[in-house]
Amino acid sequence: MEKIGDEITEDILERKERDAFEMSNVSLKMNSYEDIFSSFDPRHYSERALSVDFLDEAKRATRDKELDKIELRLLIPEKMRRLDKEKVIRMRLKEHFERHARQTREKYTSILRRGGIFIILGVLTMLIASFLLFGYSESNVFIHFLLVLFEPAGWFFFWEGLYQVIFESKQRLPDFDFYQKMAKSSIIIQSY
Repeated sequence: MEKIGDEITEDILERKERDAFEMSNVSLKMNSYEDIFSSFDPRHYSERALSVDFLDEAKRATRDKELDKIELRLLIPEKMRRLDKEKVIRMRLKEHFERHARQTREKYTSILRRGGIFIILGVLTMLIASFLLFGYSESNVFIHFLLVLFEPAGWFFFWEGLYQVIFESKQRLPDFDFYQKMAKSSIIIQSY
């Protein structure tokens, strides 16, 4: 009876390991290396732009992957494989993903920073307007002009800042996540 329990436990563990591997594995089937790169760019593989179709398919395939370490498997026909080209291609892909991960991280943090600054400016402007309203209650044209100027400016800065932090940053999040995942991924080229 104990032996059956051990076999079941081992089977469950093997299945969990296999499922974890499959969850972290992204396989893309290519007809040639050219499918990875833009057909409009005639440069060498080390400098060539990546294909929009390739990037879109990689984004789709990794969208639900939550693991820190993704294995990107590029499947190429056996007769098309060239090991010298594969080394350059892997380096080009890694460089592309790392550069874009850095750029999207900078854009994302810049949006959050700008939104935070706008919120603070909005609150400060509204505080100035409140101080003017309660500190100088006599009828003064200049004070009323400042109130007319500061109140909508305060609300604008405040709401624009919230928009940046909540909505604008959310629009950038998918690209940010994709390039962060891909920068950490290992790239494997295999035959099919």
